[in-house]
Amino acid sequence: MKRKTGQDRDVTTKWRPATQAVRGGTARSEWGETSEALFLTSGYAYDCAGDAAARFAGEQQGMTYSRLQNPTVEMLEKRIALLEGAEAARCMATGMAAMTAALLCQLSAGDHLIGAKAAFGSCRWLTDTLLPRFGIQTTIVDGRDTHAWEAAVRPNTKVFFFETPANPTLDICDIAAICDIAKKHGITTVVDNAFASPVLQRPMEFGADIVAYSATKMMDGQGRVLAGAVVGNEEFIETTLLAFTRNTGPTLSPFNAWVVLKGLETLDLRVRRQSENALKVAGFLEKRVPKALNPGLASHPQHDLAMRQMAAGGNIVAIFLDGGRKQAHGLLDAMELVDISNNLGDSRSLMTHPASTTHASLSDEVKADMGITEGMLRLSVGLEDPDDVIEDFDHALKVVGL
Repeated sequence: MKRKTGQDRDVTTKWRPATQAVRGGTARSEWGETSEALFLTSGYAYDCAGDAAARFAGEQQGMTYSRLQNPTVEMLEKRIALLEGAEAARCMATGMAAMTAALLCQLSAGDHLIGAKAAFGSCRWLTDTLLPRFGIQTTIVDGRDTHAWEAAVRPNTKVFFFETPANPTLDICDIAAICDIAKKHGITTVVDNAFASPVLQRPMEFGADIVAYSATKMMDGQGRVLAGAVVGNEEFIETTLLAFTRNTGPTLSPFNAWVVLKGLETLDLRVRRQSENALKVAGFLEKRVPKALNPGLASHPQHDLAMRQMAAGGNIVAIFLDGGRKQAHGLLDAMELVDISNNLGDSRSLMTHPASTTHASLSDEVKADMGITEGMLRLSVGLEDPDDVIEDFDHALKVVGL
């Protein structure tokens, strides 16, 4: 019996996440390849002029241009949607392209957005600089304070935007409570879930409308390519978002999509192991440094909330030293195994100094309000033996007097 070249959505949605991560969205060509095919094409040919007109009119199934559709990218979009438990997804060139598109596609001059103060530096640039430049009002609140979201709502509030766990302070937002407030006021919630991935947390299960990702991080997981994704219901993805992306072009390349597809095959294994490794490393660090945070640690101030939302604490550890930038940079320079890098989610352990890298563009006042000090470091724990990472820290901490 000949096997199907494509997959029925009704079948794939019944699969468990680990299976979806390997097989979800796969569409085989007539050659019957087992690995997803890489379609390196910018355009598509038509059998006749009428077919071209029908496709552009939306009357005929098929692809028109790789700024809009590509078979390899479409497979990734279907797989991410399945993992998130969503109706649809749209992939982008980068994580920041995904964040920007998810917001701008639904906001206009005169609208109001409420965002959490603890966020990636480029996300704060969106809320603090870009959106106001186009007449979109923004209010920044402490995302941990559920009442602050309610208090900041205005008649023209259209979007709540937050990440949890937050980059780099690991603040935890109560997704369900914030989404309840949003729904009461007819507000759309956009949640950046890059630190957790759908393996550890699925915000839509707690009421989120839209989930956005830097797929560069855990989804690729090996520091190879840039990618982003926006996930939500089909109407939002295919109407509101598509109209924006088809005309502005934050397109994900087929090759990058293929690489992320390969990354997703091991996502569940990597995320769970890296979370275990991070918890062990964080347990060592909290005994040696003034403060170390990971949502999986019982000492994290929002540990109980994190464990209600997340399957594990994730692979990020926030480290706080009392010796300011000099001591923080000294620790980075003394590390022999852990690399200095502003990326995260890699199979290799990476560490950066947010105040001088990922959040350097923010004012001192904003950084202080977020809790980013000169002595703070962000550690992304990889797949190495955690005891080797601990030994590396033991050596480096002694070098800087700890």
